[in-house]
Order: sequence, then C-alpha cells, then structure tokens
Amino acid sequence: MFNAAAWLIDTFYGWVHNYAVAGALAALAIMLLITPLTLKSTKGMLEMQRLQPEMKKLQNQYKGDRQKLNEEMMKLYQEHKINPLASCLPLLAQMPVFIIMFRVLRGLTYIDPKNVAAGFAPKYISHSSELYKALLGQTEMKSFGLNLAISPSEAMQDNFSKGIPYALLIVVLGGLFFIQQRMVASRAANPTMSAGQAKVMQYLPVAFALFQVFLPTSLVVYYATQAIVRIVQQGYITRRFYGEGGLGHQAQAASAKARELGKDDTAKPSKQKDEQSQAQAPIQSKRVTPGKNRPAPSGKPTRPVPPSKRNK
Repeated sequence: MFNAAAWLIDTFYGWVHNYAVAGALAALAIMLLITPLTLKSTKGMLEMQRLQPEMKKLQNQYKGDRQKLNEEMMKLYQEHKINPLASCLPLLAQMPVFIIMFRVLRGLTYIDPKNVAAGFAPKYISHSSELYKALLGQTEMKSFGLNLAISPSEAMQDNFSKGIPYALLIVVLGGLFFIQQRMVASRAANPTMSAGQAKVMQYLPVAFALFQVFLPTSLVVYYATQAIVRIVQQGYITRRFYGEGGLGHQAQAASAKARELGKDDTAKPSKQKDEQSQAQAPIQSKRVTPGKNRPAPSGKPTRPVPPSKRNK
C-alpha cells in the first residue's frame, strides 16, 4: 500500500515536475475515490434520521426486552433497505489512507541518521523513477520557493522572516478547516448541544491545523488540498440533500418529531407518579372526641363519671 501511494505521487511528478503540485494531485485523486463513499454514508445517515420516530416507538414498546428490540430494529432496517454501518464507511476508508500518506510523504525526504551528509534516501518508490532520482542525495525539497521537507516551526526558527510564508500556509489551512466545519454545522444544527459545545466543535478543526506546524510542509499542502475538496463536497451535499423537500429536510423534521416523542415519554412517568402519590396520600382523621381515659380539650365540658365507677 505504501508503494502504491508513492507510485501515485511519482506518476504525477512525472507529469508536472513539481513536488507540491504532485502531492496536491495525489490528494485530489484520493478524495475523488472516497467521494462516492462520502455521498453514500451521508444518504444512509439521513435515512437513519428519517426513521427516528419509528425507532423511538419501538424503543418505548420493547423497553424491557432488548433482544426483541434488536430484532424489530433489524426488521425496520431491512424494510427500508438501510445499512446502519454505512455512515462509518468514509471514516474507515480515510484512516488507513491518512496513515499511509503520512508515512509516504515523510519517507520521500528520509535521511539516514547514521549518514546525514548523504542527504535524502527516498523510501517506497522505485530507484529508477524520476521522483527518486530528483530527491536522492538532496537536502531540500523545493517547490514555489518553499522547502517542503521541513516543518513550518523549523522554518520560522531558522529565519523568522523567511518562515512567514510557512506560517501563512498554516493560517490558510486553519481557515479551510473552519469553513468546512461551519458548512456542516449550519445545516445540521443539534438542538441538544449548547452554544459553548457548538463553538468548540467549530474551532476544534482549527486547533488541529495548528498541530501541522510541527509536520513537514508537504503534509500541510496535502491536507490543504483535501480541505478544499471537502468544501466542494459539502457544497454539493447541501444542494443535493438539503434543498426544499429534500432528504435532509425530511430527516430534520423526523428528528424534531422523535425529540417531541421523547419529551412526552419523559413527562408521562412523572405525571403518573404524581397521580399515584396523590391517590396513596393518607386520609387525615378529623376526630375531636378524646380517647378513653384521655382528658378532654380545654374549654369543653367533661362527661360526668357514674358513681359506681368513680372509686375504681
């Protein structure tokens, strides 16, 4: 898999003879391969949301029988031809790709610690490839005036003024991540999430971009290209699924209905509990006559005792 990813970058480099453009084209190609999975998972997620009212009814009906609930839920999925695992497909596909591209891009500028003076010894690509010959023995991976082999933090430490373009690249990456997350949050607002949590979810990708300061600039270019493609994807998803009467609107309406059902179910037990407590409340006796051998309340006449019982 590492060799295949390196071959892809080498192929693009053979076309453009530019390290940054070759890495960006590789990111574009990978995102295009993942796009069908992303669209399929989005559709599956929205179809799951559209079934939430029916799922809520089943949960209430079989609250005490977990096995029966699972059986009925599977029947519901089969009836509507929904795969509950479909929403996980892009994540499962992207994680290994992320690891592979991370190692390949770093491996292209690998330097043997025992022989630093020898320069780069690229990994994962054929020794007869153009990319290998271009990098072998070099100490820089120059593209558009930037050394893609070093991290932005290293560039700013060496020369702060020359490191400004590297810092700007991180700022651009953070802005792209923020735009992407803002697009997702604007169409899929979660009413159960507080304003503070929503802000954290929006700015969390920006924080992730800041970590790229310590990674090679080639990876920053790769992630920035992916972010641009994701923004285009999100725009297409918004137009396709969240138009008037689209699947997205249906899913949002179903989610709101499911929340109302949940509120009603929560209110019913408390109401029943109040009624039971009122029905079981003890009846207070209004008896005013004193018991036997007890003194009568002050201010009331005492019943006379017969003479036969007075000396007992």
